[in-house]
Amino acid sequence: FIFMLSSLRMAGSRSSLRPAVRPKIVKKKTNKFIRFQADLNMKMNPAWRKPHGVDGRHRRHFKGTPLHVKIGYGSNTKTRFLLPDGFMKFNVSNVKELELLIMHNKKYAAEICSNVSTRKRKAIVERAEQLGIKVINADARLRAEEAE
Repeated sequence: FIFMLSSLRMAGSRSSLRPAVRPKIVKKKTNKFIRFQADLNMKMNPAWRKPHGVDGRHRRHFKGTPLHVKIGYGSNTKTRFLLPDGFMKFNVSNVKELELLIMHNKKYAAEICSNVSTRKRKAIVERAEQLGIKVINADARLRAEEAE
């Protein structure tokens, strides 16, 4: 019985794919930089904008004002675009693009683009399993089809 369970786990080969190296990802700042006084004004977009006001206390770095965007908050270049599982994303919209990852399947994981049809998705996922490439959103549109 235990042997059967282990063989069932092996059948879903997508989960068993691991990256060649998996460095620890350290984020210096996890919360977003928000635009000054965007929390007070509902119509104001909270996306970061550099303050330009002549007398603005935020531009002059007074105590009690939010943090400014600075180069020191940037991520480590070795882990900048890494996903939590240790892979880097590579967008794929057809089977031919998937075959670019044959030699790089320990570093990159394929992500099927959002505008790819269900029929092509199935072909991409099937081919990825043959090549040993991890697909991040392998069951994206397939779940809705099976439910109906």
